[in-house]
Amino acid sequence: MRIISWNVNGIRAAIRKGIDDFIEKLKPDVLMLQEIRCLEEQLPKDWSPPDGMTYAWHPAIRKGYSGVATFSNNNFEIIGKGKANDRDEEGRVLLTKHGELTLINIYLPSGSSKIERQLYKEKWMEEFLIWLNDFVSLDSPVIVAGDLNIAHTENDIWNPSGNRMSSGFLLHEREWFDRLLESGWEDVCREHFGDKKGPYSWWSNRGKARILDRGWRIDYFLANKAASKLVVNAEINREGGLTVSDHAPVIIDLKL
Repeated sequence: MRIISWNVNGIRAAIRKGIDDFIEKLKPDVLMLQEIRCLEEQLPKDWSPPDGMTYAWHPAIRKGYSGVATFSNNNFEIIGKGKANDRDEEGRVLLTKHGELTLINIYLPSGSSKIERQLYKEKWMEEFLIWLNDFVSLDSPVIVAGDLNIAHTENDIWNPSGNRMSSGFLLHEREWFDRLLESGWEDVCREHFGDKKGPYSWWSNRGKARILDRGWRIDYFLANKAASKLVVNAEINREGGLTVSDHAPVIIDLKL
C-alpha cells in the first residue's frame, strides 16, 4: 500500500502545474493533501480525481486558505474532522479509516507571519499532543501525516545556525517534537533515511534555495507501534517540489 502526503500550496494551482501527471506516475493508493486552499465547489469544472479516486474534502471556512483532503483508490470512512472539541475552522485535521488503518491528515499552523500566529501555533501544538495520546497506544495501526511546520533536528534543515530564531526551528518547537516522539510516535522517514542531512521536503522561493536544495524537512509520516512495523519504504520526490509546489510529495510504502 502506497501513501503519499503532499502540501500542494493550492490545489487549483497544482492542477495547472501538472499534479495529475505526478500522481499517475507515483501511483498512490492513498493521497493526503494539505493547504488545498479551495472549497470543493471551486475546483475546476473539467477536473476529476485521478484514476477515479474517492475523496474527503475538509477546507477552511475562509476561502483560499489552509484546508486538507484525503483521496483513496478504495472505499474508506471519514471518522472525524478537527481535534477533540475543536471546530477546526481552518481545516487542519481530517481522520479517515482504511480497513484497519487509521490516517490522520494534518496541516499544523505556521507561526512565521506574526507573533499572534506563533502563539496560536504553540497553543495548537499542545492541544494536538494531548489529543494524539488517544491514538498512539492503539493496537491497530495509526499514521499521522502532513505538514507539521517544524524541522525537528539539524539534519532536517540546511542552515540550522542561521535559523535558530526562525519559527519552525525554535528550540521549544523542537523540544515539543521530542515530546511527540517520546510519547510513542515514530518518525518513519527519518528511521529510513538514517542519520544524515536531509532529504528536505520544503524550499523557500527566495534566492536559489530550491535549485540548490537548501531546504527544510517539515513534512512527516509518524506511526504508532502497530503501524511502524508495516513500513517497508520511505522517500521524498524532490522533482514534485520543483515543479508543482514549494513542498515535495513524501511517500511511504506499507506491507499490508
